[in-house]
Amino acid sequence: MKTAVSTSLTRRSVVALAVAAASTTVVVTNNALAQEQAKPEKSLYERLGGVFAIAAVVDHFSDAIVKNPIVGQKSKNAQLRKWHTKNLERLPGLKFMRTLWVCDVSGGPLKFVATKPGTTPLGLEEAHRDLRISPAEFDEVAAELGRTLDHFKVPKAEKTEVLEAFAAHKGEVTAGYDKQG
Repeated sequence: MKTAVSTSLTRRSVVALAVAAASTTVVVTNNALAQEQAKPEKSLYERLGGVFAIAAVVDHFSDAIVKNPIVGQKSKNAQLRKWHTKNLERLPGLKFMRTLWVCDVSGGPLKFVATKPGTTPLGLEEAHRDLRISPAEFDEVAAELGRTLDHFKVPKAEKTEVLEAFAAHKGEVTAGYDKQG
């Protein structure tokens, strides 16, 4: 014996179906939103593209500093001028250390350890003390970093975070500057 299946839809059944579908969509949407919110935000290191992207930026940035007229080979600061003309064989090592530093401060897995320990964990004051970097020279290096980040089309949010991390160490890097000097 065949059972008849009713295919007629009443207004009430259509509304009930629509309400059921809408509430299912809300539940699915809420679940997707909850899962998205549960995902930890990517670190700056990840958003920058990891070590290879960071190393490319550091490479370009380091070469740009050497050529920068304010802080490079033609700097009025005799210590910076000397470093950028007489110590360039050390530049590959400096690029490596800068890459480690950026990886570390951006939340990556690589850790920077100061070659000249100082009063701060990163030892930046001792690494830069003999260069007698002025606040204005530091700002020029930050501007060069900004230009490099623009060259690589780093998004505004990440660029801001990188520049803020850099600026946070201004006091350490300029610790050797003598205003009378």
